[in-house]
Amino acid sequence: KNENIMPSASADDASKYPDMKLAQSIHRLSMISSGKLKVGDLSSKILPDDLAAATMKRILSDQNTSLYKHVRDSMLKGAGDVSTASDDELAKLDETNTKTMEELEAKVIDSRENAGEMEVLSDRFDVARFAAKSLNKNETYDSYQKVMDLPKLSSGKVIDSLMECSRVSSFYGDSKKNKELIEKAVKLAEDGGDWDRRNRLKVYNALSKILARDTKGAATLLIDCISTFSCNELCSYTDFVLYAVICNVLHLPRTDLKTKIIDGPDVRSTVADLPVVSSLVNALYECDYKSYLSSMVDIQPILVADRFLQPHAGYIMRELYVLGYKQFLDSYKSVTLESMASSFGVSPQYLDLQLSRFIAAGRLTAKIDKFGGVVETNRPDKKNAQYRDMIQKGDLLLNRIQKLARVVDL
Repeated sequence: KNENIMPSASADDASKYPDMKLAQSIHRLSMISSGKLKVGDLSSKILPDDLAAATMKRILSDQNTSLYKHVRDSMLKGAGDVSTASDDELAKLDETNTKTMEELEAKVIDSRENAGEMEVLSDRFDVARFAAKSLNKNETYDSYQKVMDLPKLSSGKVIDSLMECSRVSSFYGDSKKNKELIEKAVKLAEDGGDWDRRNRLKVYNALSKILARDTKGAATLLIDCISTFSCNELCSYTDFVLYAVICNVLHLPRTDLKTKIIDGPDVRSTVADLPVVSSLVNALYECDYKSYLSSMVDIQPILVADRFLQPHAGYIMRELYVLGYKQFLDSYKSVTLESMASSFGVSPQYLDLQLSRFIAAGRLTAKIDKFGGVVETNRPDKKNAQYRDMIQKGDLLLNRIQKLARVVDL
């Protein structure tokens, strides 16, 4: 939590469900089950020994039987001996959930007949939030749609509904639905939302962009919100700073990296909780490439253990390699493979393999003289690059026009 700011009013009113901390625990169980993560890879704070038992207990306390069955049947491999509820116990919980939903719907009807619009809205939110806690994804979507279908609903309440519903889609990994809901909320906020909701939406939008691998778009939003973060219902402040640092280190120039990340007071306040990430950024800025690669090894399990970053762990690691190699090569016109390998703490053979892949892919403007064991850099001419890009796009446009002309002639 960011201790420097007070929670916002709309953040205080936000539903606690679905619990995004639970989503992280389920993700980590999934990674352990698939063999992508081991309990000893990270600290006991992130991967406790009783992760499986605690997660199953938490899901059962929410009475979410469909989620419980899914996790029980597919994610407990390698989790050790974990006692689980029987199908008969879960059937009884289903009956309780059905009865609770009927009672909540009855309250909506009663409020519609005997009270006002505010009471109906409050009761509709109660139904939707119960569904988010204890029912499946589609039932929850339907419940929130009923909130948004209410007449005379203010744009602020619609935005709140869209944000809460987007958390449901994020919880269940429904990226397409999540993007659609966030885009609707952003448009509404631009047309007439208050500052607080617009600020909170930036965080929702940023995490949506991370899921879509738009790290550059996410980086700008994350750094804008780092001092006004109040979305504790979506992620912890420490996790938020992790996302901000990872996304911005890939795109910020060195001077901005120093002022906004390394010396940024909000980032510095969480350094104790993110020592590996701090080491990575500082090693890059100080050109300590051996420590930089060492930190990259340590950061990979952190990426895999996070549900927002894990789908892009390979991409992020690749970009970090390119970033380090590019920064090193920018300082030289030519350098021996032996010298560069020594700076990075790897063998010349390994470095040769890595550099050749990135050069072939056009990610590094250099060439390797294999006979002489030298890497020569080719500094790109920006104007020539823009000219070539314009010619290439122009050819593509002309080809499309010609194809369209042939279709029209037919």
